[in-house]
Amino acid sequence: MKLATLKSQQPDGRLVIVSRDARRGVAADDLFPNLQSALDEWSQALPLLRERSDALNSGRAPGTFPFDPKAAAAPLPRCYQWLDGSAFQSHGDLMSKVFKIENPQSDRPLMYQGMSHEFLSGSDEVVLPSEADGIDFEGEFGVITDDVPMAVGVAEAAGHIRLIVQINDWSLRTLAPIEMKTGFGWIQAKPACSVAPLAVTPDELGPAWIEGRVALPLNVQWNGKQFGAANGQAMAFGFPELVAHAARTRKLCAGTIIGSGTVSNNNYREIGSSCIAERRAIELLDSGHPVTEYMRFGDSVSMRATASDGSAPFGTIDQRVTASAARA
Repeated sequence: MKLATLKSQQPDGRLVIVSRDARRGVAADDLFPNLQSALDEWSQALPLLRERSDALNSGRAPGTFPFDPKAAAAPLPRCYQWLDGSAFQSHGDLMSKVFKIENPQSDRPLMYQGMSHEFLSGSDEVVLPSEADGIDFEGEFGVITDDVPMAVGVAEAAGHIRLIVQINDWSLRTLAPIEMKTGFGWIQAKPACSVAPLAVTPDELGPAWIEGRVALPLNVQWNGKQFGAANGQAMAFGFPELVAHAARTRKLCAGTIIGSGTVSNNNYREIGSSCIAERRAIELLDSGHPVTEYMRFGDSVSMRATASDGSAPFGTIDQRVTASAARA
C-alpha cells in the first residue's frame, strides 16, 4: 500500500491512498484526516486503508483522481521525533577521513535526534542562507513506526515498522565539524530534511525488503548528471536494530521516523555516492585533496530508488537550492 499527503491549509495535510503505479489517488481523509492520525490508531487504520487501496488498484474505488506528486507534501510534514542513524560502514569510514575525526563506528548503532517539526516535500525549493555553509545532499531511506515499547527486542521491533520512506537529509558541511567538536548535537548543520512523496508498507517492496533493509539502488543526479547509485541493502544494522536501539531506554511514539544514514557501498568508486562529502573524501584518498565543490544556489538534485522493473516505489525527490531573502 502506498500513502501520501496532499498539501492543504492544515499543517499536517490531507491523507490519500495512491495506486501501485502511482498514477491515481483516492481520498482517505474521511477515514483519518492525516497520516499521523492513522498511525495513532494503526491497528484499526490498516484494514480500512487496505480495503480502499485494494479497491483503488482494482478500479473499483469511486472518486479517484490523477495523482500529482508535486501537489504532495512530505508524507509526515511534521512528526514527534526524527532519529537519524549512520548504518553504512563505508560512509562512516570516508567521513572520518574528510572531517579528520576518529571513526566512531562500533558494535552499537550511531544515531542522533534531529529537527522534526518540518519536513520538506520532494519538490519544494530548499531555501538556505549561505553557500559558504557547505550545502550537501544526503540520500537515505527511513522507516515510520507505530507506538514502540521501551526496551523492545529486535525481532519485535521489526513488527513496529509500518511505513518506509526515501529521504534527502540536507547537511551544511562547513558547520558540521564546528558543532561536532562541542560534543552536543547538530543544530545549525542540519536544516529540514526532504521526503519523497510516497510512504509504502513493507510488503509493497516485495523481495526488495530484505532483513529490514531496502535492497534497491538509490539513483542520485546532481544538476542532471549521474552522481551515485548505492544500494540500501548494505546497512551494517538493519532498521529493526535501529528501532530497538532508539527504544532501549524510552518508548517511541507513533509517527517516529528513523533514518538509515547516507546510503553507501564499499565499491563507491564504481557506483558513486549519495552525498558530496563522500566524493570529496574519495578525492582526498586518491589525490590528497578534495576537488568537488559543494552545492551552489540554483543547483538541483534528484533522488529516485529504482525497482527491478524500473518503477520508483517512493516517487522522486527533485529539488533546487535557493537563497534565503535574509541570507548572510
